[in-house]
Amino acid sequence: MNEQTQDTSMNPDELYREDVFTDQRIGSIRQLTPVTPTGEEDNSREVIYIGSTQVMSPMGAIPISFELDANSIGEAAEKFGPEAEAAVERTAREIEQLRREQASKIVVPGQGGGMGGGAPGGGIIT
Repeated sequence: MNEQTQDTSMNPDELYREDVFTDQRIGSIRQLTPVTPTGEEDNSREVIYIGSTQVMSPMGAIPISFELDANSIGEAAEKFGPEAEAAVERTAREIEQLRREQASKIVVPGQGGGMGGGAPGGGIIT
């Protein structure tokens, strides 16, 4: 059994308050507001906006998350559509790459796979 332990401690200087906004149709935007260890807003760090949506595939729903470079929740909402489309395209390319990698690993019985070259074995060596 693996005896490694994970560091599960939180750094109080890197905390964020999370607020979630949604249109109840396409997706949601998480607004991560930096806070101090006392819970006050930390204006020395930037607010982060993360968009989330999902796309349906033959395998089921695929969650998609992406950062939104914005200065307000309104600006993040305006950028949501184009950024979601770009994230879906990136995800589709990544899935296709994974499929290609997996397909190249498939071993088909009867197709050899040993070292190439040389004559077939089975003779008597004298």
